[in-house]
Amino acid sequence: MDAIDTSAFEAKLTAEGYRIFHRSLAPAEGLGDHVHDFDVWGLVLSGVFNITRGGTTTPFGPGQAFRLDAGCEHSECAGPDGVTFVVGRRAK
Repeated sequence: MDAIDTSAFEAKLTAEGYRIFHRSLAPAEGLGDHVHDFDVWGLVLSGVFNITRGGTTTPFGPGQAFRLDAGCEHSECAGPDGVTFVVGRRAK
């Protein structure tokens, strides 16, 4: 597997006004339906991150990016091995 270029991802987000955070969730850890008052753009580094929007769950694995606009109702949950990701948050 190729290495994930987190530096380039973080540089792009920073240039677009996002604040960068590094997160890890334990297996099956997550949040039920909720919204954020900020835009989210994340990149999965290891494990699986499941995001459910409008009744459809999409799994994101290593090297895959996900985006959520502020106000988008969703739920999120780590896969069976947990998940580690870098995420940017940008205020609306």
